Amino acid sequence: MKITDLKCAIIGRQLVVRVATDEGIDGFTEIALLKNYLGPQVLFYKDQIVGEDPTDVARVMMKIRRKGAFKPWGCGVSAIEMALWDIAGKAAGLPVYKLLGGKVRDRVRVYNGGVRFPVAGCEPEHYAEGMAKMKAVSEGFTIIKQGVGFHSQMPAKVPNSFYGEFDEGGHHFNRGLLTEQGLKHIIACVEAMKDVLGDEVGLALDCGPGFVPIDAIRLAQALEPMQIMWLEDMLTGDYVPWVAPDVYREVTQSTSTPIHTGEQIYLRENFKDLIEQKAVRVVGPDVGDVGGIAEIKWIAEYADLHGIMMAPHGIGIGVHGLAAQVQVAATMPQNYIAFEYPRIDPLWYDIVEGLPDTIVKDGFVDVSDRPGIGVELIPEAAKEHLSEADKDFFD
Repeated sequence: MKITDLKCAIIGRQLVVRVATDEGIDGFTEIALLKNYLGPQVLFYKDQIVGEDPTDVARVMMKIRRKGAFKPWGCGVSAIEMALWDIAGKAAGLPVYKLLGGKVRDRVRVYNGGVRFPVAGCEPEHYAEGMAKMKAVSEGFTIIKQGVGFHSQMPAKVPNSFYGEFDEGGHHFNRGLLTEQGLKHIIACVEAMKDVLGDEVGLALDCGPGFVPIDAIRLAQALEPMQIMWLEDMLTGDYVPWVAPDVYREVTQSTSTPIHTGEQIYLRENFKDLIEQKAVRVVGPDVGDVGGIAEIKWIAEYADLHGIMMAPHGIGIGVHGLAAQVQVAATMPQNYIAFEYPRIDPLWYDIVEGLPDTIVKDGFVDVSDRPGIGVELIPEAAKEHLSEADKDFFD
């Protein structure tokens, strides 16, 4: 079997990647439409993979892996890798988890991620209302994550929340020392959420990037009695192209509240210091940014050897990314907690096979036994959603 083509097309809010072969077995995955400008970047790898055997996933990836980079520049490499595993599974007539050594769980826990309600305001009562709604959703999540601090509207809407000028720049641009009022406001909002959730549902907090180390320590210590699942991306995070393990280690060693990061990090090499220095208690690579399925599995196993937990990111990975994440999560060690569930656009129910009517049940997703990653795009149905520029996507 040989790779004959690599193509991209926009369907709904996703950039869909197709790896085609001479035996008519195609592999698919998606990239969030936020990154649709990366279509040319994905196609950059075409000449380097055409002619290769897609079932030799490691060999193909050796040719392109070093040419990616931190979020969002690793998503092209990651998408290709997941599509290759999809082909390998279909060619073998096996689900991908079988090719990874077999599953250790029949269903995988997920947390809300893309399933969330806009917070009506930035006061504690608004956060309490949001948690009440989240607690009642049909998915029955056992862990709920909520943005606070620099990963929320607080810097813009809470007066005197930090020392610095608020900048409307996107992708969590703001950073600085919290005021005493700002720190107390975050704590009050967390207390309000915990009052709603009690000890029935775990609460994780997406915090930044933007915190300075001393505030990260102060907040983590203040929240210790509340048994927070983790504090995510306090120092680095979205679109921050460095790791800072030494600084994270200082925060982690100062508190019993678990510190979490990793969604922006590309490749295992860039998790090495974070894990070996035990700089965090939880790592959260994104299968769609870190380099793909094999990469995230290696990181999970290496983290487990060092006593570090695993809670993967994944809000923009789409239907195929979700399916791939379920396959690899089924094979991860017992340090696995849950991964971030992306909201699925209803249009995908009409254009893929293998998507159950109810994806999340009681906070879990069942592991599919279908060949490949578990879902299959239906070309005739999907063609109706292609623009004129992408009409040759399935040719």
